[in-house]
Amino acid sequence: MHIEHHIAKTSWQQKVEDFVDNAIIQHAIVVLIILNAALLGLETSSEVMSAYGPELVVLDHVILGIFIIELVLLIIARGTDFFKDPWSVFDFVVIAIAVVPATESLSVLRALRVLRVLRLINKVESMRKVVGGLLSCLPSLASVVSLILIIFYVSAVIATNLFGQAFPELFGGMGNTAFTLFQVMTLESWSDGIARPVMEKFPYAWIFFILFILIATFVIVNLFIAVIVDSLTSGSSSEDNQAARDQSDVLRLEMQAMRQELRELKALVLDQSNR
Repeated sequence: MHIEHHIAKTSWQQKVEDFVDNAIIQHAIVVLIILNAALLGLETSSEVMSAYGPELVVLDHVILGIFIIELVLLIIARGTDFFKDPWSVFDFVVIAIAVVPATESLSVLRALRVLRVLRLINKVESMRKVVGGLLSCLPSLASVVSLILIIFYVSAVIATNLFGQAFPELFGGMGNTAFTLFQVMTLESWSDGIARPVMEKFPYAWIFFILFILIATFVIVNLFIAVIVDSLTSGSSSEDNQAARDQSDVLRLEMQAMRQELRELKALVLDQSNR
């Protein structure tokens, strides 16, 4: 389908898209994105802004203008198909946010200009593959998230009933307990800050904490990693298969064109011989 659409494009549209997609142009855009990110970081420094503020603002506007020109050319080349590509829509939204005037009521949009850095994801193939793999594994991750929510809920109820009265600041309610268990799961000061004080009043509390860490930290986290790795691996295989199918379609179209040319040549030879 992509190949047929490619053929259906007018020559000038194809030339515009080829110009924008040229490797040199795309590499220059990547450099400008990185430079723009550095400029946005420099703008957070009052000393730098007091010394070079106007120059940085002008340079930021120039880079933004180049980004806008790139998007306009792509919209002209692709037409409505531009908005059918999620990555193109993402680029459009990011640039649109930067164009909206940052008035007081929309001052948050000025801070969101840094989202332009995320355009690197679309420009760098390896990043795009990783993000695509992460998005494709969301349905599988939903099952893992549901599992960990069940474990957290059961553990929070048990911990609140066991330790809530003695340690209300840690286990005084479901909210406090869930936050405490999250800290335990991240292994952040869980021993000295949580487990050992509790064990002074409840000597066998170590059983609860060890079991929770084994299940929540090691098992669940490894499940997350396994799902993501499996998704990335299957995504790479799918892309390889799609590339092979596209190549096969190209060869098929080329063979059809060659056969048509041979038929025309044969007809021309027969016509010449009859004369």
